[in-house]
Amino acid sequence: MKSLLYIPIMSAALLLNSCSKFLDKVPLDSVNTSNFWQTEDDAIAGINGAYQPLQWPKLYNLRMWTTDIWAGNSLVGAGGGTDGIETQDIANFVTSTDNAAALDIWRGPAPGILRCNLVLKNVPTMSIRESLKNRVTGEAQFLRAHYYFILVQLFGDVPLITDPQTPSDNLRPARTSKDKVYELIIDDLTKAIGNLPAKAEYSGSDIGRATKGAAIGMLMKVYLTLGNYQKVVDLYGQLNGMGYALNANYSDNFDPRTKNSAESLFEVQYYGKTSYSFWDNENQASWVSTFTGPRNSDFVGGGYGWNQPTQEFVNAYEANDNRKDKTILYAGCPDFDGKVYKASYSGTGYNLRKFLVPKSISSDYDTNPSDWPVLRFSDVLLMYAEALNELGRGTEAQAASAGINAGGPLNRVRNRAGLTDVTGLNQAALREKILHERRMELAFEGHRWFDLIRVNNGQYGLNFLHSIGKTNAAAKHLLLPIPQKERDANPNLSQNKDY
Repeated sequence: MKSLLYIPIMSAALLLNSCSKFLDKVPLDSVNTSNFWQTEDDAIAGINGAYQPLQWPKLYNLRMWTTDIWAGNSLVGAGGGTDGIETQDIANFVTSTDNAAALDIWRGPAPGILRCNLVLKNVPTMSIRESLKNRVTGEAQFLRAHYYFILVQLFGDVPLITDPQTPSDNLRPARTSKDKVYELIIDDLTKAIGNLPAKAEYSGSDIGRATKGAAIGMLMKVYLTLGNYQKVVDLYGQLNGMGYALNANYSDNFDPRTKNSAESLFEVQYYGKTSYSFWDNENQASWVSTFTGPRNSDFVGGGYGWNQPTQEFVNAYEANDNRKDKTILYAGCPDFDGKVYKASYSGTGYNLRKFLVPKSISSDYDTNPSDWPVLRFSDVLLMYAEALNELGRGTEAQAASAGINAGGPLNRVRNRAGLTDVTGLNQAALREKILHERRMELAFEGHRWFDLIRVNNGQYGLNFLHSIGKTNAAAKHLLLPIPQKERDANPNLSQNKDY
């Protein structure tokens, strides 16, 4: 991984300074580490830097949400032609080893992993408050696990680097088996659960940091991916009662005025104001409203027309699902900020509404303060329902709801959407219903692709993709290719099968 291989000098210069808001951008200048890792401010600065790559376009400010395009929920749209061609190629299953999106995602987690490794090497031996030491260590464990979880799902075997590298280290490591990578992820998240505080223990500018609940929820997702359903159920037992709840209004999960709500386990934080260029990593504005706003509509600041829902996706809504009007724009839908939507704004006749921020909140293309929802309690409930069903406990999974915050996990999510309870389904039918519910509940949040490739070893995804006309999707496409540019720099990197 080039970013991991050729930035080890960062271990000799941490590049970070302390700041009042924990995700304020900091100058990427070298700091003399001969007197670093001494104070509490140093520890906080170190972990703050480990969050930052989550915000960058290589991960959650672009590439992660475009995975819904790969998954067939939407088309690139945008300006047409070759605009977003790298995403189009992945979504059309003609991906080559020089694909720019694959290269971005391969490199995206690397600075975060390095910064986590620096924290984990230095903070445990610092003479600082034990409570802060534990928290910062837990944050680094959570973040490192999350970065590797992204990589292992999308590429399979990846180099596993757990210490800051120096010029004397092997800077051209081979790929490590995904089983070993998952061992590290599970170990990191398990330790993070023990080290991190509960969400309620944070206040002020610390709100939004990784929490015990976030680590439990992420570990549930890891075990669900691995098919260890009993672990998922056990972990839900730990999470239940920690104060997480469904918001009464689905749209509150995406509104910048209701960030880090009771439904939020973990969000990538943005605050919208920046002195950097919109296109720079250091930019603190979310791209999603700017990119997905209808083109030539003046609905939002910017409006590049990306991520246009397909007719097949729109048809998948059940009658009376109130998430439809909160997720997509269509001819005849409720007005957005006093503006009437026209089907001509989009090549499919649809645009995303879910993430749009009115100009009264984000006045220009580079001022959007929306966070990105990585893990929500509705996702947790649906993971729990799926695990119950796979364990033969489908009756519990589809127990009657008693409002949005009581009753069976599947029907609590459906209750919020204005849908009737599901009852009496056998295991196979309930499995399909839960996966359908995940598709609609988490639409365009970057989850659908990962569901497609994990269920039945990816055969679920291939069957679905073939059903919507993507007949050239094959087993090899369940993983991205290892970028050729990285293999040229590191001859020890093998390629994924059939690329």
